[in-house]
Amino acid sequence: MAAATPPAKTKIIDVTPHDPTAKTKIEVDAMHKTVYVTEYHPFHKRTRGEKIADLVAEVGGSWSFILLFFFYLSVWVGLNLWLVGTAGAFDPYPFILLNLTLSCLAAIQAPVILMSQNRSAKRDRKKEEHDHLINKKAEHEIADMQKDLEEIKGMIRKLSKK
Repeated sequence: MAAATPPAKTKIIDVTPHDPTAKTKIEVDAMHKTVYVTEYHPFHKRTRGEKIADLVAEVGGSWSFILLFFFYLSVWVGLNLWLVGTAGAFDPYPFILLNLTLSCLAAIQAPVILMSQNRSAKRDRKKEEHDHLINKKAEHEIADMQKDLEEIKGMIRKLSKK
């Protein structure tokens, strides 16, 4: 059974050595009997660009953005169709300026969303590495318990033969 605090002799294993901003550490005692998760902060240090990418992905992937953008497109098209008769339309049909606006939005928004997805995939990989270490440790502990159980069964058999 795991103790509440790590024993005096511990070996620190850095789960994510490829990422200096990661704060995930696992401590394993000298006999490799107990695992302690000391820190796990996937959002510990995000740069300004990463925060913006996450925000753009969050807003750009929401129903609020889709509905607001649909409203914006409807107003743009409706206003230009209404103003065509007065020769005051700033973007008459075929709406070339609107097409340029949409293309620019897509050209900027797509890479930013991809950056956010890459960060999310990196966080998921870190979590999977962490889970894998814990699962491997649990496998070893179960094997130890099965060995102890077999020893206990052997002792019971010896006692029952006497």
